[in-house]
Amino acid sequence: MKKDKIIKIGLIVAIYILVQALINVGIIDSYLELNIIIIGINIILAVGLNLITGFTGQFSLGHAAFMSIGAYTSAVFTAKLGLPFILAIFASGVIAALAGILIGIPTLRLKGDYLAIATLGFGEIIRILALNTDYIGGAIGFNDIPKYTNWTWVYIMTVITVVVISRFNRSYHGRACAGIKEDEIAAEFMGVNTTYYKVLAFAIGSFFAGVAGSLYTNYFYFIKPDSFGFMKSIDILVIVVFGGMGSIPGSILGAIALSVISTFLQNIPELRMVIYSLILYGIMVYRPMGLMGKSEFKFKLKFKPELKKKGGRLNVSVNNK
Repeated sequence: MKKDKIIKIGLIVAIYILVQALINVGIIDSYLELNIIIIGINIILAVGLNLITGFTGQFSLGHAAFMSIGAYTSAVFTAKLGLPFILAIFASGVIAALAGILIGIPTLRLKGDYLAIATLGFGEIIRILALNTDYIGGAIGFNDIPKYTNWTWVYIMTVITVVVISRFNRSYHGRACAGIKEDEIAAEFMGVNTTYYKVLAFAIGSFFAGVAGSLYTNYFYFIKPDSFGFMKSIDILVIVVFGGMGSIPGSILGAIALSVISTFLQNIPELRMVIYSLILYGIMVYRPMGLMGKSEFKFKLKFKPELKKKGGRLNVSVNNK
């Protein structure tokens, strides 16, 4: 393994061990753990939406609908059927991905505002179906969901989400999606199956939204259809835009920053949304590309060769800088 990969793996393991140790000794109490769980779920949602909107250029306003599908699937699997949590997570992602394919095939031929309206309509359809389905609680909500989600599950799923989507973006398929975002007509002219790759990106983003929904529902015991409405989709989109469209580190930092801001503003509820809106306004005016723009974190060791002439011979030495 290369040194940069060893450093990345070591850093990932060290973060998990550090946070878990702080939880075990009580330094991170239940309130802080709640906020950490929410940040992890928001990172999964934002990175998945960033693949659809930031990397592929498809403006979606229905991401909360796929989270809702995953949440109710996990609730049924764990509360009603008594199945293992890992199976519930996987099933939530798969069913959400199938829903993404189902809505993606007819709607992803649309562009811009038309696609946004179509995905918004899909989100409202899912919400109304949940409101009128008694098996999952209807308007009253789904109660008595077992609490399986903890820091370990959220961290593992967050790392998997970031790694999978990062690798996807660096692959041929990711470059095809980037080409679609830059110029769909040119990409199609070069032989890229634009409909296939748009549906593929939509399905992957939907899969991880379903995973996030599963983690959410098995942490809060109770869910209701209004928890996954239009404003939830807007919140996820704000994180993506705030962090930087087309930047996975931007989605991570955006989720952390907005969650921390919301936490600090809870003590002044009468001014909370005003200050929150002013912060977003300032970022969009003075840094419209978001916190990270399109930047990515890189861990690389650079080696610069130095040529030295000694005794009529040419020696090469490498210094790690």
